[in-house]
Amino acid sequence: MKVLFVSSGNTINGISPLVLNQGNSLKSIGHNVSFFTIKEKGIRGYVKHIFLLKKFLKEQTHDVVHAHYSLSAIVAGLAGAKPLVVSLMGSDVKASPLLKFLIKFCNLLFWEKIIVKSKDMKKSCGIANVAIIPNGVDFTKFRQLSKTTALDVTKWSQDKKHILFAANPKRKEKNYQLAQKAVSLLDTADTELHVLVDIPNELMPYYFNASDVILLTSLWEGSPNVIKEAMACNCKIVAVDVGDIKNTIGKTSGCFITDFDAHEIANSLQHALHDDPKYTSGRNQIAHLDANIIAKKLTNLYTEAL
Repeated sequence: MKVLFVSSGNTINGISPLVLNQGNSLKSIGHNVSFFTIKEKGIRGYVKHIFLLKKFLKEQTHDVVHAHYSLSAIVAGLAGAKPLVVSLMGSDVKASPLLKFLIKFCNLLFWEKIIVKSKDMKKSCGIANVAIIPNGVDFTKFRQLSKTTALDVTKWSQDKKHILFAANPKRKEKNYQLAQKAVSLLDTADTELHVLVDIPNELMPYYFNASDVILLTSLWEGSPNVIKEAMACNCKIVAVDVGDIKNTIGKTSGCFITDFDAHEIANSLQHALHDDPKYTSGRNQIAHLDANIIAKKLTNLYTEAL
């Protein structure tokens, strides 16, 4: 099947690793996947790409077009992409009431199928007929590695405990202030808090494996891949109860779900840092999220769209 992915290309590394990895998973099971990226920001940039995509679609034939994020999907719809499958990624249905209205409007006009990542997202978007297909995890890339090797790559101290806040602290919805407050309540003499900014996706397994615990304090999430990727590396996790995190983590020993309370988070971090087991069984917990399994679910949805 010939599939065209449409998405933003405005990250520092170009196309989002999440989108690129999903495309590669489809390639691995035999599909022909190509990418059209929107490389300018703002209304003017997106409007310009309606006409660029329209021209591209006339020159290239595809069986199905899969747009990622609502703004890219609006561009694809106005460019005449058919059949059009749309992945909403979390921020689409959690942030702006105007965007939620546009999603419902576009769904009536020209979106053939909508994918959301969790039951919580389905409830938030307010559209009954959507498919829940979480993003998959590349199990060949994200796996448990030698901590010594990981620390060599990250250049972190071999003599300290490491907490990884796996997001850009400048993004307000990631709620970095709460993470800082919780860590400040610990005995931090032997503990360091790290953040992730513009780390290439291929290096992420080393950052997970160099960490003693992954910390997430977001105000909201859809189905955060960072948690699933950390689970695939058998990392310990402390996360607030947002999105589908509780369902993803389940009862995995060494992982903790908390409220938005700095003292509760600090207490959970203390247990994660110092209690056994050293590693979790997270990889087994999310075996159903293997990227190849998710790719087959996407294939079935594409077939329905056709």
